Amino acid sequence: MKKFTLTSAFLVCVVTMYAQNQTVDYVNPFIGTSNFGTTNPGPIAVRGMANISPFNVAGPENLPLEKDSRWLSTPYVHENKFLTGFSHVNLSGVGCPELGVILAMPTTGEVQTDHLKYGSTYSEEVSKVGYYSNTLDKYQVKVEATATTRTGVSRYSFPAGKSNILLNLGLGLTNEQGAQVKVVSPTEIEGIRSVGSFCYYKPEETYPVYFVAQFSEPADEFGTWKKPTTYKGEEAQWMGYNGKTRLMKGYTKEVVGDSIGAYMRYNFEAPTQVELRVGVSYVSIENARENLERETSGKTFEHIMNATKKEWEEHLSRITVEGGTDDDKTIFYTALYHTLIHPSTLNDSNGEYPKMKTRETLKTNGTRYTVFSLWDTYRNLHQLMSLVYPEQQSNMVKSMLQIYEESGWLPKWELNATETTTMVGDPAGIIIADTYLKGIKDFDVEKAYAAMLKSADMLEGNPLRPGIVDYIKKGYLTTKTTNSGSVSTTQEYNITDYAIGQLAKALGKKEDYARFRKRSTSYRKLFDKEFNLLRPRNDDGSWLTPYNPETGANFVKNVGFIEGNAWQYTFMVAHDVKGLIKLMGGPKSFSSKLQEVFDKNQFDMANEPDIAYPYLFNYVKGEEWRTQKTVSELLQTYFKNKPDGLPGNDDTGTMSAWAVFSMMGMYPVSPANPIYALTSPVFNKVTLRLNPKYYKNPVLTITREPSTNDAGNRLQDIYLDGRKLRARFVDHKDLVNSKNLTFIVN
Repeated sequence: MKKFTLTSAFLVCVVTMYAQNQTVDYVNPFIGTSNFGTTNPGPIAVRGMANISPFNVAGPENLPLEKDSRWLSTPYVHENKFLTGFSHVNLSGVGCPELGVILAMPTTGEVQTDHLKYGSTYSEEVSKVGYYSNTLDKYQVKVEATATTRTGVSRYSFPAGKSNILLNLGLGLTNEQGAQVKVVSPTEIEGIRSVGSFCYYKPEETYPVYFVAQFSEPADEFGTWKKPTTYKGEEAQWMGYNGKTRLMKGYTKEVVGDSIGAYMRYNFEAPTQVELRVGVSYVSIENARENLERETSGKTFEHIMNATKKEWEEHLSRITVEGGTDDDKTIFYTALYHTLIHPSTLNDSNGEYPKMKTRETLKTNGTRYTVFSLWDTYRNLHQLMSLVYPEQQSNMVKSMLQIYEESGWLPKWELNATETTTMVGDPAGIIIADTYLKGIKDFDVEKAYAAMLKSADMLEGNPLRPGIVDYIKKGYLTTKTTNSGSVSTTQEYNITDYAIGQLAKALGKKEDYARFRKRSTSYRKLFDKEFNLLRPRNDDGSWLTPYNPETGANFVKNVGFIEGNAWQYTFMVAHDVKGLIKLMGGPKSFSSKLQEVFDKNQFDMANEPDIAYPYLFNYVKGEEWRTQKTVSELLQTYFKNKPDGLPGNDDTGTMSAWAVFSMMGMYPVSPANPIYALTSPVFNKVTLRLNPKYYKNPVLTITREPSTNDAGNRLQDIYLDGRKLRARFVDHKDLVNSKNLTFIVN
């Protein structure tokens, strides 16, 4: 009870002090909806399970999907203008297709079930925190939407005449279509949609998402459809043909199969608003209905919208900024908004959630999180959570440990209680160690440590570390071990081993610390002085020949690197910068080679391996100005208050977390090493309200001050509570126990 009161008092304080300053008004959900950012502008609650998104990637006027699968990773692309419905479960900022299902679509006139025929262009589009609206040109129907954690709420303003609301279970972002739909009454439809082909990696491991849809107005007619035209059911009454689809009219109609749907049909004598509320669950239809009732019963559309907006304000206002332009604030708060979408909630309102693999029902007392895109988020997003939302980060670690208990392994890329094993490395241990070393210790660290050791040492049947036998024996993966990513996978294992070593040291496990500290630098065996870059080795220890270190950029397959090349990976050893400096021949050579990455346009802001590069200049005395210059240029070039305002795929908030940290003037440059590299902040003042359950200091203020009346932009000195820092780094513990971090620029 005492813990609850403390946290509640903290949230009330934040809301009360800053109710006048609405941070939500600076969020622009359209940022990232172009340039393959793969975000969507639809309403969602903080870490929501439900998300109503306009679905516009399945129309005749759009880019043919088969020609560029990256469009499939999102239900919405800003340039597309042909809309075929509003999906209710979606992912934000991912690089592979999944979900985008349970599509609702209001229409007028006769019932049409072919989405290419009933789809419409749209106009008057508006998107704000917790609210989205547009007008369907073909029907002159205004659509408005909001959301709770597990429910999507839509409001359709129909003109007088014949009107319809379609629920299409055939459309989605991936190729599995199996579904079941049942019209329960003139005001309710329930059903199940099969999903689970993330990246088309394991199409056999599909799983269900359940829903219950309730309508505020009873339908005059309703029914179901299915393609092909066959239907078995004693109560079916044929309404005639509609293209290749037969429509069925009657009560309690149920249909199972692919390309199915249901509809509600009205004949309004005057313009009428109809609300559609869709509750979702990954456990059961009963839970979907309970989620719907608990979260929306007795509440108006406006009440739900305002409650969601208030929840966002409580979270976003933990950081307040002053100075900078309105665009700066919009970029900042939209980025922070994106970091609070995933990981998202998996458990229902009653605490139930599906167990990993078997999907039997389990129950949690806290929040069970899902969507762990850890290859991306281990680099910065979880560090942001630890600093600003430690109570969430604690629950995320506990969720990872639940996954370990249920499946025997820590997650790699977990999605809705399935392990996709997408990407490389063994990243969960990095996050767990980093969290503990930041002082967030309210989880079973010994269990976590055992889980980390299992993936680090098990030589057979190890899904987290393919090629581990070669890694242990040689210190690296070879061109024979894997046909893609031998060097970068070695680096990822190194970083995790460093994290294990750091945690071992903190736990007093001296032998493990020494063992993993040594293992963490084995990438050095792949450093080729001919290029001053990393290079793949063959099974016999010889260098891969011929060798072009630029091969692998722009997602070209490369035996040495995953989604990158030698330039974009060589410096991805922030845990051993001193070692790399020595390999390269000293600080001057290191700095020159690092600058060459940018000069030769080998830096890729749109992907994770090199996103810490700009901060590495801080390790070379006299070269720190390059960090400030480079970070400033990258922020101005790639982060904008426009739909294409992200450098590329947001990767469940990773790119946005880079912007949030960078605009505040700090960056967690080395995962599992609790330090921040520093640069000049964008804003004159940044105020962080820290959770008193985890941090004794309630408020940390970051200021940017000129050293003269005619101040420039060059960072001169940095002070922590009046003490001048000798280097451009600050320890996490020192930071959270201080009141003021001051940057002096001239």
